[in-house]
Amino acid sequence: MDAERYPIFVEGSGAAFGHAGERVLVSLERAQGFGQLPNLPLRLPVGCRRGGCGVCRVRVTGGNYRSDRLSRAHVSEQDEAEGLTLACCIYPLSPLSLRLEPAVAIKDKKQHCNKSELGGK
Repeated sequence: MDAERYPIFVEGSGAAFGHAGERVLVSLERAQGFGQLPNLPLRLPVGCRRGGCGVCRVRVTGGNYRSDRLSRAHVSEQDEAEGLTLACCIYPLSPLSLRLEPAVAIKDKKQHCNKSELGGK
């Protein structure tokens, strides 16, 4: 794991710390387990953990990150340009500020696993 460690501020919920080589979702789950994000929902919204289901949508309101591929069925290129992404697909490169966003329902279940729908940053 990279030595760089960054605070991840969740709007209205507090802060966690994440490493540059660790997915933001994992950092948030760990912090929630230690009671550091008391205002988050009882359980973080988590689905497939691979960028395909769209359950862990967040809006990054500040900071820099790198991203793995994620489903365009849940996050369009325009959404991504506006800071919307999936917590399971991003890694902090600086302190981050984010807001949890509701998942978007997909129209066709086949689209959920369609690898051609995956894109990247």
